Amino acid sequence: MNPIILIPARFASTRLPGKMLAEINGRPLIAHVALRALEADIAPVYVSCDSPEIQEAVKSVGVTGILTDPDLPSGSDRIFKALQEIDPTGQFDTIINIQGDLPTISPEAIRASLDPLHNEAFEVATLGTKIHTNDDLNNPNIVKIALAYKEDNRHQALYFSRAPIPTGPGPHYHHIGLYSYRRAALEKFVTLPPSPLEKQEKLEQLRLLENNMKIGVALVDDVPLSIDTQDDLDHARQLRT
Repeated sequence: MNPIILIPARFASTRLPGKMLAEINGRPLIAHVALRALEADIAPVYVSCDSPEIQEAVKSVGVTGILTDPDLPSGSDRIFKALQEIDPTGQFDTIINIQGDLPTISPEAIRASLDPLHNEAFEVATLGTKIHTNDDLNNPNIVKIALAYKEDNRHQALYFSRAPIPTGPGPHYHHIGLYSYRRAALEKFVTLPPSPLEKQEKLEQLRLLENNMKIGVALVDDVPLSIDTQDDLDHARQLRT
């Protein structure tokens, strides 16, 4: 594999406007995410952004920001547009998409996201971690994965839901929104219209499953903090990042 890391970042946010530039321990949020990606030390890192302010923020930590149209509908579309500009000849065959609001994502988790792609059956890979509390299991803001288990930790995602799945006792898994795409899979994905289950669950990754694209899942130990609200931001400011 010849991977590239692309971090989509848009200035507007429904719940926390301008959060990409919100300061955490002396650095903007997006700069923390870019640093975690650099620490993974597996691929060149770029931020696909919609404002010069975000571009300048990541430049401060040695990462190039690629300006893309603010009206693009999703992070996947945003990283694809940046990829076309950075690499029009297709030298990078694997794209790691790290959400720009995960300041505590570990370098180990970023590296783990590539592992399922060593199985040629998987077109896309992502991460999961075990759920330990009923509160998390029943929280619709925590996305769950139903897995087909494999001994090599390259599990297959059967479904994603905001509901507790599968039903009954046994392990349940929290989805971590980091993806590694084979280039052809990303190219296909951005051409597909939103699918019925995607719109019903409000989960973009269901578009992949509804179009018969196989997703591999590597299990990791920790859930990174996602900055969605002011409370999340206040929590991040209490951590060493």
